[in-house]
Amino acid sequence: MKAARVACVRQGKEQTVSVDSPSVRFAQFGPSSRRIRLQTLVRLRWLAVAGQTITVVIVGLLLQFPLPLQEAAILVGALAVANLVLSAWFPPTHRLGPKSALALLGFDLLQMAALLFITGGLANPFAPLICVPVIIAFASQPLRHSLVLIVFALTCTTVLAFSPYAVPWYEGEPLRIQPVMQLGVWCSIASMMMFAAFYAYRVSHEATLLADALAATELVLEREKHLSQLDGLAAAAAHELGTPLATISVVAKEMERELGPDDRFREDVLLLRSQSERCRDILRRLTSLSAESEEHMRRLPLSSLVEEVVAPHRQFGIEIELVEKNDRTNEPVGNRNAGIIYGLGNLIENAVDYARSKVIVTVEHNADRVAITIEDDGQGYAPDILSRIGEPYMTKRPREDERAGGLGLGLFIAKTLLERSGASIRFGNRDSGEPGARIHIEWPRSVMDAQDLK
Repeated sequence: MKAARVACVRQGKEQTVSVDSPSVRFAQFGPSSRRIRLQTLVRLRWLAVAGQTITVVIVGLLLQFPLPLQEAAILVGALAVANLVLSAWFPPTHRLGPKSALALLGFDLLQMAALLFITGGLANPFAPLICVPVIIAFASQPLRHSLVLIVFALTCTTVLAFSPYAVPWYEGEPLRIQPVMQLGVWCSIASMMMFAAFYAYRVSHEATLLADALAATELVLEREKHLSQLDGLAAAAAHELGTPLATISVVAKEMERELGPDDRFREDVLLLRSQSERCRDILRRLTSLSAESEEHMRRLPLSSLVEEVVAPHRQFGIEIELVEKNDRTNEPVGNRNAGIIYGLGNLIENAVDYARSKVIVTVEHNADRVAITIEDDGQGYAPDILSRIGEPYMTKRPREDERAGGLGLGLFIAKTLLERSGASIRFGNRDSGEPGARIHIEWPRSVMDAQDLK
């Protein structure tokens, strides 16, 4: 599987971290992630059939307004029959592709437009309902297909303005709508359609991006948890392999004794014994940690946590100064937390990438709180980036540099993982006019001292 990369940005630069997926959305859900379920559309259509039927019955039978009942019944029946055919032909879990959804929503729009056309056109008070299929499309379908539907809807709305049929009204009191009013209604429907479509698209798009970003966060967290479990797996494997290796060693000794001075096999038997002893030495080192020392590794003092996070980034020519404002006699001790380790590591890596020569990591704690501040002497965060930190996909790559990844998720993932651990995070630039960025992470002391951090 190819490794995609996620990035965070400062002053137009990018920092990347690995995510084991070529594309979060497609790796998790495939191309069907934006497909609407047929059953959802069928239920909405049954609601439309019920509403149209009730309206026709009230207007034509109860109020006794002149209404082309036969034509209206045919149009409502066509929608009902189409629903029955879809329900019988496809399973309830079937998901519609963009073209199929466009065709069905286009049919719904045409049916609604035809019903409005024979009942007064834009003078009908239910004319704004023609916007509904467009809103559904923009909320659930790709943009290019939705644009086709809105153009079709505007065309139908224009045709409604020229309807020769009168609005159902009292006999002898024709309801006349002046052309200026018709134009005003058209403008009202068109503006509402475009505004609602844009709003639905933006909300849906942002929700999708957030869901994908959270999926990437879960992938990173699971990967870190997996890596943290490898020590235990290695010890378990060493324990299980000890017995068969001991058996091999005993058999090799017996073979050496039985063969005696036979030079044909002596060298092979000695090699077998030496290699089995080597394997046993390796396994002995893996299993040398007792249960008590394993617990010690699982429990992590704050100073050890910070050093473990900082250590991998000391080899890149940037000085990392660790400032501890309190002594270690009363420092918090908690269980190893993969989310905290990854989140802090990501932020320190970001600081190292953009620092000119130095990164300062300041650690302080008291009876109520634990705080870590990361500062560098780089250019700092640009104002437009600083105001948007915490949003997923906040960066745009230059088109010529596009490739798999570059999703703008680095800071989002780090921030999300740290906040899940109970931290509050503030991003900013250094005070006193000094260049560089400053990130302040703070936890309640009770969280970092907890017996079971997850």
